[in-house]
Amino acid sequence: MTNRLTRALTTAAAWWLGLLWIMPLIYALWAATHGAQFTTHFDPFAPLTGEHFVTAWQQAPFVTYMLNTLIITGLILAGQLLLCTLAGYALARMPFPGRGMVFALVLLQLMVVPEILIVENYRTLAGLDLIDTPLGVGLPYMASAFGIFLLRQTFKGVPQELEDAARLEGCSRLGVLWKVYVPLAKPTYLAYGLVSVSHHWNNFLWPLVVTNTEQSRPLTVGLAIFGAPESGVDWPVICAGTLIAISPLLALFLLFQRRFVHSFMHAGLK
Repeated sequence: MTNRLTRALTTAAAWWLGLLWIMPLIYALWAATHGAQFTTHFDPFAPLTGEHFVTAWQQAPFVTYMLNTLIITGLILAGQLLLCTLAGYALARMPFPGRGMVFALVLLQLMVVPEILIVENYRTLAGLDLIDTPLGVGLPYMASAFGIFLLRQTFKGVPQELEDAARLEGCSRLGVLWKVYVPLAKPTYLAYGLVSVSHHWNNFLWPLVVTNTEQSRPLTVGLAIFGAPESGVDWPVICAGTLIAISPLLALFLLFQRRFVHSFMHAGLK
């Protein structure tokens, strides 16, 4: 009886939290598909309209913003996967003097809030002439302490016998990494890729600081400027623009939902 009651309460709490999470999305969908007079007034018989999506699409260069976001998130993810894989393997399987200290410094980086480094990062990128470029937006995030830690723990769980067998077959260290460790860590890569893409797709402060023109702005910065008060607050159009901005991630999640959940379970992410 107690277990059944606990299960019922847990299920009810999960449904309630899920409803709270999805309410802003439901409101945005309602406001974007109905007239302005129904933004704060619910009428089940209100007529549907798609004009707000057309207006939002015409008022802001969403194609440019979306392309910039794809380029930035792609550059960051590619750099993270390469650097974190090499660093994670070195910390897991390659003994060298000071390895424990290096790993401690990696863990220490997890405690550093990225916003603290904005001024120094901006100064460095200005010296490299990378301000207002996709590479400039992505470069400070290509070395991820969380990714290094996650892959290091994953690689340490791979049996040493598999690496020894690959070395007997004549594989180099990079060959062992590519043919043994990377395939066994696919769930971790997928789970980490989802976390990285969703985070940097929604990142706002650093892209706002380092970009100046529409040719380099991602969706978050473009949408914030699009919905600024001086531009006129038109909630249905703003909600339509928001749905346009989040639609790629939402479609990606719905399409690969089972695989994402499976990867999170196997990667041990909480």
